[in-house]
Amino acid sequence: MINDDRRTRRVIINSDVKNEADDQFAIVHALLSHTLDVRGVIPAHFGTHRTTESLAESRAELDLLLELLDLGRDVPTADGAPHALPDESTPVDSPGARLIIEEARRTDAGPLFIAFLGPLTDMASALLLAPDIADTDTTVIWIGGPPYGDLVSVGSWPEFNLRNDIASANVVLDSGIRLWQVPSNIYRQVNVGYAELEARVEPQGELGRYLAQQVVDFNSQYHRVAVESRSLGDSPAIALMIDPFCAAMRRQPGVRFTADGHYEAADPEREILVVESVDVRFLLEDMFAKIARHAG
Repeated sequence: MINDDRRTRRVIINSDVKNEADDQFAIVHALLSHTLDVRGVIPAHFGTHRTTESLAESRAELDLLLELLDLGRDVPTADGAPHALPDESTPVDSPGARLIIEEARRTDAGPLFIAFLGPLTDMASALLLAPDIADTDTTVIWIGGPPYGDLVSVGSWPEFNLRNDIASANVVLDSGIRLWQVPSNIYRQVNVGYAELEARVEPQGELGRYLAQQVVDFNSQYHRVAVESRSLGDSPAIALMIDPFCAAMRRQPGVRFTADGHYEAADPEREILVVESVDVRFLLEDMFAKIARHAG
């Protein structure tokens, strides 16, 4: 095994774990990456369109993943909000939001990166509860939002992660905190087929079998036509934390969202970075290799 000095980057993962079948891969990838000091995993809600207990389902799925990983160490967890913000002024307090505030305010541990694989509810709540954290050395990486300009992305409108809490996205965008956004036309390019999962993931013990099969199970339940692939769309957030240079990004003058999920111009001084491409080869190969190494 390649030796290194185990320098780490402090991170938090916020995930609507049971929403689809890609969050599981992203969480596993993060927890198997030695350079990431995972300060907490926050299970998040994913709206009410499939269930009225989305937070509880995310929590149960996270617990299952941690059991399957069998890391031999405790992974800090803290539940996020059970539902979206009621408006742009009212936080939904939670242990997850408090964890974000605590870690963002630390001055003894270097930069903090927070990956949001679903709605931005817990980040917005943390900012509303503690506005000072917008000025800390914290980077929010959000998998969410529709394409910019004339680009289109097949799927529901508004974009799913945005739709589950538009108010929270506006709070984060208006706060001025450092934000890297991975919109839907980019995250949907991280596609894997069943044959690849069968060859690279399924043979890797009980964890590998579970990860591969739950992709098939999700597609079978929610797709009306036959498919043999799925986007692991949350994984770019983990790749960006492992190596920020694995993506090409551009500066985007300030935006916010209309009630129906479209972009509108906002304060141009509040720039964000928008990911325009990501090294999918690096992302998938790194994840598959770490899953295999863990199983070995």
